[in-house]
Amino acid sequence: MTKNPKDSPTGRLAHLHVLISGASIAGPALALGLARYGARVTVVEKAPDLREGGFAVDFRGHVHRTVLTAMGIWDEIHARQTRMGGQTVVDADGTPRVALPAEMMSGDVEILRGDLARIMYERTADRVEYVFGDSIATLDESPEGVGVTFERGAPRRFDLVVGADGLHSLTRRLVFGDESLHLRFLDHYVAGFGVPNDLGLDRAGRLYSEPGRAVAIGNYDGDPDRAGALLVFRSEKLEFDRRDVAAQKRILAERFAGMGWEAPRVLEALEETDTLYFDAIAQIHVDRLTRGRVALLGDAGYGATMGGMGTGVAIVAAYVLAGELALADGDHRTAFAEYEARIRDFAKGCQKISGNAGPFFAPATERRIRSRDLMYRLLSSRLLAGFFKKLTEKAATGIELRDYPRP
Repeated sequence: MTKNPKDSPTGRLAHLHVLISGASIAGPALALGLARYGARVTVVEKAPDLREGGFAVDFRGHVHRTVLTAMGIWDEIHARQTRMGGQTVVDADGTPRVALPAEMMSGDVEILRGDLARIMYERTADRVEYVFGDSIATLDESPEGVGVTFERGAPRRFDLVVGADGLHSLTRRLVFGDESLHLRFLDHYVAGFGVPNDLGLDRAGRLYSEPGRAVAIGNYDGDPDRAGALLVFRSEKLEFDRRDVAAQKRILAERFAGMGWEAPRVLEALEETDTLYFDAIAQIHVDRLTRGRVALLGDAGYGATMGGMGTGVAIVAAYVLAGELALADGDHRTAFAEYEARIRDFAKGCQKISGNAGPFFAPATERRIRSRDLMYRLLSSRLLAGFFKKLTEKAATGIELRDYPRP
């Protein structure tokens, strides 16, 4: 007797063809989960190839560990972790003000975003179709599926489409409306780029703040020659072209002119860099995470630029979405409803803490800088170390995971 592929966990979704937009973190995480259940998966990414480097991302608490273990990548993340040490808040002359413990900034385990994306890509490349250098142009849903046209490739039809294409998601705009309806600006901007390791840092970081602006320098990989700079500043909402790097550099040069500590050398490196990241610190708020045969995943649906454990939320949400589709044997109506119900409050809980990112790095006044330093000096003390760890893990563990079929 011929067995039905659905009788096996590895074949439960064999009848499903899913298009995922975005190959950063959320996209490959979902591709890994769906492919293990037998789904045909296509990932389209506008970048010409897999994006390397990027900020360090961390995982903390038992929920993250359970999901990463079930995905089969926990050990590999540990093997490639940054092993970042503590970070120190300093005065303008480099004198330490307060030491921030590693678990505060780096969680239980930390890895560069590009290394994490590479792990999941390598796990799926032989089972998932990756299309680089292209993006979705239009979506047309019908009872038979979703007709998709692309900027470059030929039109195709899929059973489901998942927007995992970040804070400025094109998928979200096409299906859920203009970005202005969903993006909530949090009064700060952030920039990141590579700089020479002039401070001789070895898996350590330094942070210097003046009212309304901050410069942080960190070395995450032990390379004696290079480090990364993070710039944060408080601001009204700015109008700029996200593709105009020269204009972004001018904004940063103006905002950080005359700043002390290492800021002048950082601005020199800014002039030469070709890897600048610059964006508003913002959050995404949508009324629904799904509409018809289209779902939003990761930053596209509930993102925060920084401080909201966005990578952890994206990984957990991808695990939940794949698991719900498997439990429902591919019935997207049932699976999408469960995904919404299980992820929404968890994502919102993590978003809440992201509202503190800008004010933490760049307090508005000198008084607030001193208050920040005092508070973290107390939280970092041996007396409050256990409480502080629980505090940082609270949002990350705010979801109860279901038992999904094991491929």
